[in-house]
Order: sequence, then C-alpha cells, then structure tokens
Amino acid sequence: MKKILIGMLAIASFIFSANAQETRKMKPHKANHQKAMMLKDLNFTAAQKEQMKANRENTKKQMVELNKNENITVKEYKARKAAIQKSQKDQMEKLLTTEQKNQLAQNKINRKAKHDLKAAKKMDKMKSNLNLSDDQMTKIKANREASQAKVKSIKENGQLSKTEKKEQLMTLKQSQKNGFKQLLTPEQISKIEEKKKERMEKAGRK
Repeated sequence: MKKILIGMLAIASFIFSANAQETRKMKPHKANHQKAMMLKDLNFTAAQKEQMKANRENTKKQMVELNKNENITVKEYKARKAAIQKSQKDQMEKLLTTEQKNQLAQNKINRKAKHDLKAAKKMDKMKSNLNLSDDQMTKIKANREASQAKVKSIKENGQLSKTEKKEQLMTLKQSQKNGFKQLLTPEQISKIEEKKKERMEKAGRK
C-alpha cells in the first residue's frame, strides 16, 4: 500500500506509452527492450537482418555528418533530420512482408492493451487508497488522456529538436502535476506528501 501511495502523483500525472509511455529520458536498455518487444515474432530472415543493420549504420552516418554541419540554420537542421528519420522508417516498411506488417500492428495493439490494463489497475488502487470521488476520477482520467495526446503530439513533431521536446515534456509534466493537485482535497494531498516523506527518510537510512 505504501508503494501505491508513494507513486500516486506520478501515476496520475503521467502514465507513457509510449512509451509514451512518455516524460523523462528513457534508459537505453529499457528503450531497447520495448523495441525488441515490438519486433517480437516477426521472424526476420538473415537477409532482412543484414539490410536492417546496413540501414541503421547509414542513418547513423548521415546523422553524424548532419551534426557536424555548422553552416545550416536550426530550421534546416530540423528539416534534414526529419527527412533522415522518415527515410529510415520508409526503408524499414519496404523490408517487411505483409505478414510481418500485420504482426507488428498486432504487437502494437497488444502492447497498448497491456499498458491500458496496468494503468487502469493503478488508477483503481489510487482511487481506493486516496478515497477519491467518482467526480475526481472522471476529471483525473480526462486530464490524463489530454496529456497523453499532447505528449504524442510533441514526440511526433519532427520540427522540434531533442532538447526542445524534453523541455516541452517537462513543462507539460509539471502542468499535469499541478492540475492533479488542484483536484485533490488538502487531506488527500497531505496523505501523499506523508508517504513521500516516509520514502525519502527510508532511503536516507540505507
């Protein structure tokens, strides 16, 4: 129960997708794991694997060259980067068979369903432990869905740099957190802060 209460602000403010799903920098091993899960059961042939490797190396080379170019504007840089990323995506699409494309689509559906189920369970536990009203839950869910849409929009915006995306996501996260607190009663906020303090004290004793 303590773990549930400790993580409530994070749960209510952001649940990514996404990988969303979705507002701090993802650790490389986690990103690689999620990518591997998406490509699960595609059964690539040896030739496909070789071509994918060549495509990745070519994309990496293009990005290195682009990053070295100091004679272009920020706008030009973003446009070229977006073009490189689109080219990589198109190359991947061409490599896949119809069966593999269908399997990839199904993997995305399964991942979203699993994510949604996990999020729903966390929301139910949060409602129970904070004694949230139905009206509060409705507003929290609406805010979460709106934030997820904004996160998706930011992540898919090829005109934004990595730094700009990070800054906008952090701003959005703070806004969502503030919005969540405004929906709670003083008693509910105190309960969350209490558990947060306990966690910090416990961590300090280790």
